[in-house]
Amino acid sequence: MRVIIGFICIGNSCRSQMAEGFANQYGSGSLEVYSAGTHPAAMVSQDTVLVMKEKGIDMSRQYPKGILDIPQELDILITMGCGVECPFLPAHYREDWGIEDPVGLSLEEFRNIRDIIETKVQSIMEIVGGSKDKEMLMERLKNLIG
Repeated sequence: MRVIIGFICIGNSCRSQMAEGFANQYGSGSLEVYSAGTHPAAMVSQDTVLVMKEKGIDMSRQYPKGILDIPQELDILITMGCGVECPFLPAHYREDWGIEDPVGLSLEEFRNIRDIIETKVQSIMEIVGGSKDKEMLMERLKNLIG
């Protein structure tokens, strides 16, 4: 089973990039992972690159992408908490994580946000890994919220 997951935020320079990095690390080939922003920044935040390197994930070649740069239908769509700026993209499952944008925050706050994202990605990966097909996956995800 191949699952298509997208992580969306505003600039695609911090939160969604971190989530994409963790999903690629923990998804071990079972995922097709994308991240994008509603208003892509010029580059991935250097603090993002630094704090992800501390976790063994190289983000140095990543670059911000826009919504139109990713598939327009996803199995799982995770928004990072961009409020009214988050677009509608067709997805079988949607969730908003409501995570603060770390732009302009201290390196320690960047690390805290990175760790929150890592924990959330690991939770999603456990559900994906424990599902034998997409129908079971969607049922398990829906049970999370309800």
